[in-house]
Amino acid sequence: MISLAQRIVESTFFNRFIIGVIVFAGVLVGLQTFPELEERWGPALDALDAIVLGIFTIEIVLKMVALAPKPWRFFQNGWNVFDFIIVAVCFLPFGGGYVAVLRLMRLLRVLRLITAVPRLQLIVGALLKSLPSMVYVGILLFMLFYIYAVLGVILFRANDPIHFGNLWTSLLSLFRVVTLEDWT
Repeated sequence: MISLAQRIVESTFFNRFIIGVIVFAGVLVGLQTFPELEERWGPALDALDAIVLGIFTIEIVLKMVALAPKPWRFFQNGWNVFDFIIVAVCFLPFGGGYVAVLRLMRLLRVLRLITAVPRLQLIVGALLKSLPSMVYVGILLFMLFYIYAVLGVILFRANDPIHFGNLWTSLLSLFRVVTLEDWT
């Protein structure tokens, strides 16, 4: 017999509701970055934030109850642990000078969208599995930069010694062009 908590947790409506709350939490944190809105609507925004935190807490409790009589199985899933940590950190007593840290923790709730959408979990899992291969991508990119930096020195040293006078400045110039940072 499926318990009521298990039916609630597995329902499409509940999952969509949680996704909506996560998106709302992200918008709420964004609204709190506007000083004029914070000054005028600060208490209301804080109350909405407390409601969002309450909903996330109820969600975690429901998920644990749904796994009764062995609620500790909730922590066997890495995504559940991730959700739990994000919600638990929001209960830490920050105040005064740590308001920025508290807002950062609230912002992390948006990352819960990854756990609520299975396709995002698949993409994040694939990205994490590909991290070791990213070293080789970095090596390939460095080789290309190196080749083009040497070519830049050979071809442009006489015309533009400031940007292509030696290998190091040529590498830096190419990096600046690629990132569009301070390229004049």
